[in-house]
Amino acid sequence: MRRMTGLLATAAVTLAVPATAQDAATLAQKFGALESIRQLSMSPGGNYLSIVAPDKNGGQVLYLADLSVPGLPKAIMRQGQPDQQLRWCEFATDTRLICMVTLQMDEGGQTLNFSRLFSMGADGSDVKQLSARNGGRSLGRVFYGGGIIDWDIPGKPGKVLMSRIFLPQDTAGTNIRAKGEGLGVEEVDVTTLARKLVEKPRSEASEYISDGHGNVRIMGIMPRDADGYLRGKVSYSFRKPDSREWDGLAKVVQSDAGLWGGFEPYAVDSSRNVAYGFDDNNGYRALYAMTLDGLGGKELILGRTDVDVDSLIQIGPSNRVVGASYATERRMIEFFDPELKKLAAGLGKALPGKPAISFVDSSADESKLLLFASSDVDPGQFYRYDKTTRKLEPLLPVRAELAGLKLAEMKPITFAAADGTQIPGYLTLPPGSTGKNLPAIVMPHGGPGSRDEWGFDWLVQFYALRGYAVLQPKFRGSAGYGNAWFRRNGFQSWRTAIGDVNDAGRWLVSQGIAAPDKLGILGWSYGGYAALQSSVLDAGLFKAIVAIAPVTDLEGLRADRIDYADYPLVDRLIGTGAHIREGSPARNAGQIKAPVLLFHGDQDANVKITQSRLMADRLKDAGKQVELVEFQKLDHYLQSNAARTRLLWQSDAFLRKAMGLPAN
Repeated sequence: MRRMTGLLATAAVTLAVPATAQDAATLAQKFGALESIRQLSMSPGGNYLSIVAPDKNGGQVLYLADLSVPGLPKAIMRQGQPDQQLRWCEFATDTRLICMVTLQMDEGGQTLNFSRLFSMGADGSDVKQLSARNGGRSLGRVFYGGGIIDWDIPGKPGKVLMSRIFLPQDTAGTNIRAKGEGLGVEEVDVTTLARKLVEKPRSEASEYISDGHGNVRIMGIMPRDADGYLRGKVSYSFRKPDSREWDGLAKVVQSDAGLWGGFEPYAVDSSRNVAYGFDDNNGYRALYAMTLDGLGGKELILGRTDVDVDSLIQIGPSNRVVGASYATERRMIEFFDPELKKLAAGLGKALPGKPAISFVDSSADESKLLLFASSDVDPGQFYRYDKTTRKLEPLLPVRAELAGLKLAEMKPITFAAADGTQIPGYLTLPPGSTGKNLPAIVMPHGGPGSRDEWGFDWLVQFYALRGYAVLQPKFRGSAGYGNAWFRRNGFQSWRTAIGDVNDAGRWLVSQGIAAPDKLGILGWSYGGYAALQSSVLDAGLFKAIVAIAPVTDLEGLRADRIDYADYPLVDRLIGTGAHIREGSPARNAGQIKAPVLLFHGDQDANVKITQSRLMADRLKDAGKQVELVEFQKLDHYLQSNAARTRLLWQSDAFLRKAMGLPAN
């Protein structure tokens, strides 16, 4: 750091640090705290809520709230280990819950991930494993514990349709009849655990879709090669009403860029006898309805000429399709249901400070709705709306510790890339600042098949309240803007993607927003890769680099998936050619001049910690300044108050030192 400090000491520019900049330790603790609510579910009758909330040590607590009586929610179960995560709980009946738990195990230096479903009483009693247990003759292990594909079977309360992976059995010397192997569907009683086979297992089956009323209507098949690897294609079949025969519906194929092309079904509407799904529409993803009558009729439901339509909006235990959404400068929802469309507009007026409204769940008859409202300057709150009484009732905020803080507005902007292309992004300035001559951070998003959206962001808000301007560029290689914008993804087209990221930094300086010697870059996952690779293209642009769980070597990323069935998919995404060497930060460590700070969880299954260890070693070998912070027993998302708090205060201190700023 001595050489960097000496260089910064010669800078003659006077820095404008807003008076509103907050104390680092206090802010880091507030913004590093996990959301107080991970997930909510409403009971079929609408009078109870299940609440999954994190605790401060990385575990979770399940609460039950009785909305018919005053009082605080009651804790009914605790999951205390960071490597065992309670992901969600949903009501199967008013008195019975189904919850999903994920577990991580380290075997021979490899992190293995398991999921299991459990059933329990709504008071936390009578906990039973809902995922099928395999007998001693099973050959192999089941990592995926199945999923609920239908919560609403007419005339059969307390029963659900559940997917299950069947393992091959060793039947030698017995009279046991093999049940087959692969993915099948069972009807399961959530209380007694009685099981009835509904769809026989198929070795290459990947998905089943129900109509929301107890009937499996669509099946996806993902072929594998002789070595068991996925081939990068899915064939979908469907059933006509009251038929057990499968007919061809559509095929989806992965391109060399990692994009999937073809009609991909997501839901079935039995009243219209159609499947809703997404397909290409002049280079953009759009929502279609395809008839399930064998005639192949296909209707465009919602398409855009500027962005992808990427989400289906469903509601209630039957997952009724009520709309679709897309993101321009903000996330927009178009409701097909006239009543919900009118209601959403009314709620938008009733909550003017929280323009982003989403329906989270509903009672079985949809008379009571659970919704969430938030904005860029409001982390958000859950509400219950009663259609009968027309009463909107506030329930729970997700970040109560931020109450009273004036947060920073996230404003959409565009800037010109080197070739003249207008790149969209979001600019967040410190509250009360002049917007000029600030320390600044470029923050590329993860993915690469992802994008930033308008709304509350705990990372962005922390740095803004510490006095930084933050620019989030939606560089070419981002998802959501059509195939041409996605290009060959942010790895194969890294020069364009990282070029856009660097042009975001140059734009901040050219507009007078960033002080030229006070420009840093910070990213998570692919964003961490972009932060490191930015200096390979322009070593002098950024004065400090913070990379969280970054990809650093593309060939290593490929090799990490060789023991998994999806290896060909990852292989195709990464591609081959000169970009493997030229586009890997760890192979170009000597070109990086700025000091580097790395964070990584040692149980990261998305991007292995070996990626950060390799980067740290290569930088040290090249005589560069680098520090690697490893978080024990944490995964890619660092779901821990302590870890996130440390990440914030340490990265802020690192950036300030590199930029020559006061510590507090």
